[in-house]
This record gives sequence, C-alpha cells and structure tokens, in this order.
Amino acid sequence: MKAIALISGGLDSILAAKLTKDLGIELVALNTVSPFCLCNQRSSSGCVHGAGKVARELGLKLISVNVSEEFIEIVKKPKHGYGSNMNPCIDCRILLFKKAKIAMEQEGASFVITGEVLGQRPMSQKSNTMQLIERESGLEGLVVRPLSAQVMEPTTPEKNGWIPRDKLLAINGRGRKGQFALAREFGINDYPCPSGGCLLTDPEFSRRLKDVMLYGELTLEGVILLKLGRHFRLKNGAKLVVGRNESENGLLESSAKDGDCLFYPKEELAGPTALLRGEFDQDIIDLSGKITCHYCDLNGSADADIFYRRAGGEESSLKVSPLDEGLLKSLRI
Repeated sequence: MKAIALISGGLDSILAAKLTKDLGIELVALNTVSPFCLCNQRSSSGCVHGAGKVARELGLKLISVNVSEEFIEIVKKPKHGYGSNMNPCIDCRILLFKKAKIAMEQEGASFVITGEVLGQRPMSQKSNTMQLIERESGLEGLVVRPLSAQVMEPTTPEKNGWIPRDKLLAINGRGRKGQFALAREFGINDYPCPSGGCLLTDPEFSRRLKDVMLYGELTLEGVILLKLGRHFRLKNGAKLVVGRNESENGLLESSAKDGDCLFYPKEELAGPTALLRGEFDQDIIDLSGKITCHYCDLNGSADADIFYRRAGGEESSLKVSPLDEGLLKSLRI
C-alpha cells in the first residue's frame, strides 16, 4: 500500500512516518510551505528545511506545495474562526488535507497519515473537529493517525487491513511522554522543540497582523516586515519598522520600495535602520527620526543626527532627541 505522509518536520510527524514506514507502507512525504512558519522568520515564503531533512533520513520522496497565497486569504477571513491569537487552525488543516487529497490522487496512494495526537491541541485535535476537517477536505475515513489510532474510531484503511490497527498506538492528551519514549526507542534524538512552529500563535506577531489587516495592508510581500523589528503606527496610517540588529537593518534597507523612507544614525553612532511606509509629512518624518534616535547609543548625548532618505533619493538629516518613553509605548504595536 502507498500513503501520503504529512510532514511538518516536528517530532510527531517524524514518529508517525517512521512507525508507518516500518509497517511496510510505502510513503510519499508532503509538506506545505506557509509564510507564517517559525523555522525561518526572515522569509516571506516559509521553509521546508525540516521536512526535507526528515524525508531524506527516511528515504521518502518529498512533495512541497506552496500555499502562501491561499493561506493569506484564509487568515483574512477564516470560515471556522481563530484560536487564542490569529491562528485559523481548523481552516489551515482543511487546506492541508485538501492538498494531501490531490497528492494522494496524483501519486496513486490510498490514504493519508498524520502525526496528530488526539487532544493535544485544543482547537484542531479534538475528535469532532478532526472529523469535520476530514469531511470538508474530502478525506473522510481516509486519514490514519498512527500515534492515536487505538483511542479513535477505526478508519477505512484499518478496517480494510491496509494498515494493521494492532500495531498502531494509543497516545492522547497534552502530555508528551509517549512521544519522547517512542523517539528514544527509534533512536531519534535530533528534533525541534514541541512548542509549535506557527507565528500566528504568537501574541506579539498577532497584534501586528491585526493592525495591518485593519489598514488593509496584508499581502504576502508584506509578511516579511511583520517578522522584523519593532513596529509603530503613526498618524495618517503611516507605519515605522525599527530594526533590532544588524541583520534586520540590512533586510529593512533591502525591503524599501518607491515612496518609502529610511532612517539611520551617522556611521560612528551605533543604532538601527528604520523603514517608514505610507502617507507621511515632515511632522511624521521628524517623529520617525525621534523614534529611531531612541534606540541609538547616544553615549551620554542629549540628541543625535539622524539621516533619512526616500528610496533612491537624496540624503537629509535631522538633529533630534529620543522620543519620550510614554509616547513611544503608545505608538508601538
């Protein structure tokens, strides 16, 4: 038999694939690329490195499907709502399972396996929710969850003897002892932290996301800015992003488009690069200079020269002092 194995690169999907492969099932690995993946916060398109590593180690063909554009639209208005932050987990799983169904048909596979564990995630891994996801993706009865199969209703592959139910496991709940024990049994020692890999579950990132959605600015290209720096919403809807380190400073500079404005201190002064985007006047430019100055190492000085230039334009400078801490906090997203 052949099955599609959903591979995220996390421990649970590794264990499910390893367990199933050892039962003699031919597997094809499927990974979907999302712009909200935590494994590469500086990319707008996500990352498949973890899944690729797993596929190589298990000797599996890997299919990688970029769902970024589709997922952006889901995030804007998820049919089944959000979790505790901006995570549309149910709609995300439905999209993933729909891609698995397509891969199953293309590869001549008979069913799908996942590393899901019953009760581990409160939004998407409850029994009734799993059934809903299967129905809406067209995979009802065709999704085997090897780690939890024995505490769930038998699936079509189990009923038909395509995969031996008695060889599957009964792990359930929020604890991870069962997975860690199985990893030791399999000799798997190199796996990521189990805390999750989606930026949409992060409260700070979710605040930024809500803000750009409020202003109608959510695009795939713009996601990279959400992953960088400190964010400030100024008047007229203008947005300032201030880098936190040298790498982010470089990325902000390279992200500047026509109409944007970049701010930075003189070379001998340590400080960030900041990117201003939107409609702005001289008052906003002055304010942006003060915010940039706030994060500079002034070496005891009360003010500093902050340079600014529009993308492709000439350089100008401001003599400014750091913005008041209270006002700074009120503007920060």
